[in-house]
Amino acid sequence: MKCPYCGHLDNKVIDSRLNKESTITRRRRSCLSCNQRFTTYERLEVMMPVLVKKDGRREVWDRQKMVSGLEKACEKRPVSCDEIDSFVDEIEKKLQDLGLKEVSSQVIGEWVMEGLPSLDEVAYVRFASVYRQFKDVSEFVDELKTLIGARNPKGV
Repeated sequence: MKCPYCGHLDNKVIDSRLNKESTITRRRRSCLSCNQRFTTYERLEVMMPVLVKKDGRREVWDRQKMVSGLEKACEKRPVSCDEIDSFVDEIEKKLQDLGLKEVSSQVIGEWVMEGLPSLDEVAYVRFASVYRQFKDVSEFVDELKTLIGARNPKGV
């Protein structure tokens, strides 16, 4: 590991810790040349499938793109960055569990639509309005009725 202060390649690990989910290793290091301390984070790199878009284009999976979209949907809502990260972690786990080389982006969109109401209902409506590309207000109202019906199955 290259020291960010002096560029020296020799350092020693002072402390290592796993995050709660045991997916990221945090290492505290000390440079053997300048004695400065720095922290590194290690995450297992897993090959994610290529996304097949509606128009047939293929795109590599971009975690940050999903996080960004969810942050927009959750803007000014009581949803923390950690909750968004956990939500995206779940989507990534589903993708890995599929074991496919290519996955339709629509599959992922549906997973988001299924899980988002439990994260934040307003964020769900915001995401749905973009994802479903409502053409008029009646389609938007129908989606709200579906959400309310799912929340209150007996119509209470």
